[in-house]
Amino acid sequence: MAWMERAGRAGPTGRFAISLLCGMILACGLADAKPFRWSSQGDIQSTDPHAANEGLTNSINRHVYERLVGRDKKLLPIPELALSWQQTAPTVWVFKLRPGVKFHDGAPFTADDVIFSIERAQNLPSTFRASALPIGKGRKIDDLTVEFTTPEINPVMISLVSSIGIMNKAWSQKNKVEKAQNLAGKEESFASRNANGTGPYILVAREPDVKTVFRKNPAWWGLAEKMMEGNVDEFTYLPIKSDATRLAALSTGEIDFVLDPPLQNLEQMKRNPALKVFEGPEDRIIFLCMDQARDELQYSNVKGKNPFKDKRVRQAMYQAIDVEAIRTQVMRGLAKPAANIFPNPTGAGVPPEMQKRRPFDLAAAKKLMTEAGYGAGFEVTLDCPNNRYVNDEKICVAVSAMLAKIGMNVKVNAIPRSLWNPKGVNRDSSFIMLGWGGISGDADAFHTLLPVWHGPDAKGSGQYNWGGIKDPKLDALIDAQAGEADAAKRQQIILEAVKLHDDNIYHLPLHLQFIPWASRANVTFSHRSDNYLIVPWVTVK
Repeated sequence: MAWMERAGRAGPTGRFAISLLCGMILACGLADAKPFRWSSQGDIQSTDPHAANEGLTNSINRHVYERLVGRDKKLLPIPELALSWQQTAPTVWVFKLRPGVKFHDGAPFTADDVIFSIERAQNLPSTFRASALPIGKGRKIDDLTVEFTTPEINPVMISLVSSIGIMNKAWSQKNKVEKAQNLAGKEESFASRNANGTGPYILVAREPDVKTVFRKNPAWWGLAEKMMEGNVDEFTYLPIKSDATRLAALSTGEIDFVLDPPLQNLEQMKRNPALKVFEGPEDRIIFLCMDQARDELQYSNVKGKNPFKDKRVRQAMYQAIDVEAIRTQVMRGLAKPAANIFPNPTGAGVPPEMQKRRPFDLAAAKKLMTEAGYGAGFEVTLDCPNNRYVNDEKICVAVSAMLAKIGMNVKVNAIPRSLWNPKGVNRDSSFIMLGWGGISGDADAFHTLLPVWHGPDAKGSGQYNWGGIKDPKLDALIDAQAGEADAAKRQQIILEAVKLHDDNIYHLPLHLQFIPWASRANVTFSHRSDNYLIVPWVTVK
């Protein structure tokens, strides 16, 4: 139960909520701090930086666990824990590390921590394996120099290292968290509620589904580098599931920022002089995965076979979904219908002629269902998060109604992200919604092809191939592009993979989403298209 929901029941003015927050600040020794309170509908999954490769979790954990390479306001790569890097051979990269950096417990940051962290992210149950394994084998040259030898030529090495949070090796060993938390297995670990990074904020308190509190790190290296542009000394993240409660808390000033304001209230919020709204595109594709691995669907009334293995059924579903209606009625215009499963298809090199959707055509969809032997339809459960992005559950309900017109009885199972994510990771779903943003700041196709399209393998590929797609020809193309040094040849291979994937309709694309942000009028911030709020850039006046 979210803290603000409990507070809201204490009285209509929210006086209890403010009192509780003040008491929390005093208990943490932050009475003189500049507080910043922000919210969205769901909580982070873990404070373990390698446990959950999920947008909100990554965005908050980045304030504690830094990367070798960071991103600026335009998402361009900048030095973070690595001052510089050089490719000394086709498969060899050398990183010079930033001197004088300390972890939050005072331990010095060295090459040993980098090698340990990459290896931790490479091994199960880490959900970052598809990004970490291509980084290759690390070797310590000295305390501030580390060399990585990649298994093959790696065209996106800098983006990959920018996705892996760096932990302290000694702290991890001391607290028995040498392996990432197994979220899919419902494991708890010391790292799931405690943290020790090098970043601008220190984790003070973690109460899942209630609040997570951070305090400015006075020893952060970025202070001397003038990286702290804002004035937030302490921030609290508060998950508030109810749209109405979240909006009320922002309107009364109990919170300062909302990552996902309810779309139906945007115009009302824009007219409120105490608030401001920012609308911008996000690099994220929303799509549906169908179980194409099992011979019989788990959550369906179809026995002895799997209708999703039939391309005609997949195409019928595609053509029965009216994405324009979803855009206008559910997303209120804040979405762009998509034809490809990329968070930024243009950035991935997909030409305009390959970004055209199949037409919405109910008659054709019904005909395809009949040809496939499912003219009477069938039942299936659609697993959908209800506290993640804007209107996920409403999108699923709309899809269910649309598929009913071709005889499908789609039961929407709307659940919190803490239950939805393990269902996907464990392939415990017949039909599931997924949103994918790739790697922050890099639209390269690599970051979608390997984790989402490739068949699951021992190399870490396919961790987010929640439909269990296994096409040897597609896998071969994906593997080939990953190691191709010639940019033109590589792009041609990528487009062959795109055509093969889209011709077979292995996923059902819905839209590229736009995420509005809302805040109090006295708050300034910098918007990034990865939907990450960077608190060091926030100012509260």
